[in-house]
Amino acid sequence: MYELRPKPPETEKITINLGYVDLGHIDLMVQDGFYSNRTDFIRTAIRNQLERHADVVKQSTARKSLELGLRNYSREDLESARRAGEMLHINVLGLASIAQDVTADLARATIASVSVLTRLRASAMPPDATNGIFNSSSAARGSRIMLGMSSSPG
Repeated sequence: MYELRPKPPETEKITINLGYVDLGHIDLMVQDGFYSNRTDFIRTAIRNQLERHADVVKQSTARKSLELGLRNYSREDLESARRAGEMLHINVLGLASIAQDVTADLARATIASVSVLTRLRASAMPPDATNGIFNSSSAARGSRIMLGMSSSPG
């Protein structure tokens, strides 16, 4: 029997604080039909800023050797690294996911470091399994780290 899991969200919820005047300007733009809602305005503003600084972002991504987007690490990936005597350095800008069937012992034996900008999902690993492998800037700069409480599936 297969367990169906919900698809991970395509977006991450954030909270921002805006001044009353700035928010009023946004509401005016929405009211006048330039944007469908506040979120539409804010997403557009963020995309415009990212586009404006695209060269800097691209250089920084390359310099830090970041993989972009969604990166899944399966049990097979980690076991292959262990057989090859390699340690993984997980560097992702987006979502990094470690499979549910990866045990804490396998993770400790194969993951040297984790630096994720946005979200790391490792639901089958207990929090203590990751001691010493996280880049301190990952947690300090708002990465969302989701860890489970069981080191083995089932």
